[in-house]
Amino acid sequence: MFSFQKNLHPQLLTMFLAFLITFLPQQASAADKTLYERLGGYNAISAVVDDFAGQLFVDPKLQKFFGGMSLDSQMRFKQHNVELVCGATGGPCPYLGRDMVTAHHGLHVSDQDFDTVAGHLVMTLNKFKVPKAEKEELLNIVGSLRAAVVEQK
Repeated sequence: MFSFQKNLHPQLLTMFLAFLITFLPQQASAADKTLYERLGGYNAISAVVDDFAGQLFVDPKLQKFFGGMSLDSQMRFKQHNVELVCGATGGPCPYLGRDMVTAHHGLHVSDQDFDTVAGHLVMTLNKFKVPKAEKEELLNIVGSLRAAVVEQK
């Protein structure tokens, strides 16, 4: 009877393990993946932004910002947000929009407005069943924009 431990030469075993480590595809652990990858990449981010923006466009509390936007402007808003999230989470997308201060200057965004928008994002992330760790990481990124978006009196 063949005994794996007794009959397999140690050098052969070492060579076999080295082969496996070198040539078999390696799965990146969750810790090795960017937030962009853990969120599901471009298509997943696009789907989340589409749902999220759709909520913003119809919320009566946010009509002072989104009311009357043409479909083209809505599409541009969505695309800028996809690029922003993609780039901010480690993805390959360059953000081509204006910086946050310039984009929001003169809109008189309050902390309450910011919280309303953030609440819609949380609802969307919950709808898409984004895991808690990824949701918190993304919300921290969004939260870091508060000072640039909210206009201080």
